[in-house]
Amino acid sequence: MAAASVAQAATEGTAFRMAVAEQSSERSDIAAFYRETGFQPIWVGEGEVYAARRAGLIRALSSAHMHGLPQRVDVQALLNRLETARSLRDLGQIEAELSQLFVDYATQLQSGFLKPSSIDDGLVREVEYRSAQDYLREISSADATQYFHSLMPQSRQYRALMKQKLVLEQLIADGGWGPTVPVAKLELGDTGPAVIKMRNRLVAMGYMKPTASPAFDANLLAAVQAFQTAHGLAADGVAGQGTLTELNRPASDRLRAVLVALERERWLPDERGPRHVLVNQADFSAKIVDDGHITFETRAVIGKNVHDRRSPEFSDVMEHMVINPSWHVPRSIITKEYLPQLQTNPNAVSHLEITDRSGRRVDRGAVDFTTFTARDFPFAMRQPPSRSNALGLVKFMFPNKYNIYLHDTPQKNLFAREVRAFSHGCIRLAEPFEFAYALLAVQEEDPKAFFHRVLDAGREATVKLDQPIPVHLIYRTAFIGPKGEVQYRRDVYDRDRKIWEALQKAGVVLPDVQG
Repeated sequence: MAAASVAQAATEGTAFRMAVAEQSSERSDIAAFYRETGFQPIWVGEGEVYAARRAGLIRALSSAHMHGLPQRVDVQALLNRLETARSLRDLGQIEAELSQLFVDYATQLQSGFLKPSSIDDGLVREVEYRSAQDYLREISSADATQYFHSLMPQSRQYRALMKQKLVLEQLIADGGWGPTVPVAKLELGDTGPAVIKMRNRLVAMGYMKPTASPAFDANLLAAVQAFQTAHGLAADGVAGQGTLTELNRPASDRLRAVLVALERERWLPDERGPRHVLVNQADFSAKIVDDGHITFETRAVIGKNVHDRRSPEFSDVMEHMVINPSWHVPRSIITKEYLPQLQTNPNAVSHLEITDRSGRRVDRGAVDFTTFTARDFPFAMRQPPSRSNALGLVKFMFPNKYNIYLHDTPQKNLFAREVRAFSHGCIRLAEPFEFAYALLAVQEEDPKAFFHRVLDAGREATVKLDQPIPVHLIYRTAFIGPKGEVQYRRDVYDRDRKIWEALQKAGVVLPDVQG
């Protein structure tokens, strides 16, 4: 049917219009678009523009799996219906169906297939969703080829992860990385079949060039260290249990991590901020990113891996820092940890002040703590500023309902650990002073001198950031490093496993391989 005749039918209230309305009756957003436009067709007219839109949509639906999305549309059946449609009613039904498929595809590609909060209670990220009307208006006026290409996330991470997905899929098709290494430990000077298997596996992974040496020599040591660095392990060059566990993981495990990372990347906002803070919980790191380049990086401690202490994932905006902060103890910590101690010994946790609702200090000796429960305990607790304060000497605030922030800590020894999940949920920084200098550099001529002038005064002080900075708390077990290298991390909170199971249940297919 010619475009003109379909358009004419749409304005005359014929079968086409009725069919579009019926087919989109359960999608109020799409139905609203067609009412606004007088039921003008987007897909089913004749002519190059309509053909380009249909072809672009068919290509997109056919290649959804390339993005790690479920391949849920029977494209051939859809093509058959397009070819056999003759009546205005047929065309109206197909018009509405194509719009539904298009909006669903665009939404899933830009904002993810899964709803984060349905997977894990730590996935509190608020995903940005666009309206069906926006998508339909845009495709109605855009160049179809360019528009479909623009729908996928445009971040460097997404593009690089897509490439790594193809690499891993080809690797799996070719048989993987070869035999695993069946020992508990290998180190410099060792020889034998296990050393050869480890060497061959590292060669297949690209960490060293092929060699005939059967010994754990200097070349193999360098390769082991490079592998350890790329997997967040202590780069000591000893292939112990932790290193060998990661080395022996099949390529399908790594592909699973990449597919989950692609879905996670779709959840993030398109605009991260030209300057932003990025905390990757699985990497135990915090970074400042300026125009796509990492300009500062430090180790981090995240929440302990227990139900009420895991760090959540969300984005917010850092507004200020507090130098010489007091620690106002969260009520959950007071009632779960400190109240039982006070009931046994009223002088317990003596480094903390107990205050009433008016902020006045309470005489511990005048209170019978055994009469209170977690529900009715009427007091607050506060640790005054000091070097031994639980928050250290500075905290970085992006006010949020989860009471999460970045801060210093007196427990510096924890940053030497490989797995750093010890806090009550907030993010502790290994180099908080240097982090503060970097933040202040855009507003202070001498940020270090300014910071220490405020610090040395010894009083609690709030320093506002002239330019508020977006903060993104993410959790990424597969990501691309600044030099294009692929990095993998352990799933410390087990969140990626849950995401993968949800994707798999939805129809995402993962090849299987033993090596």
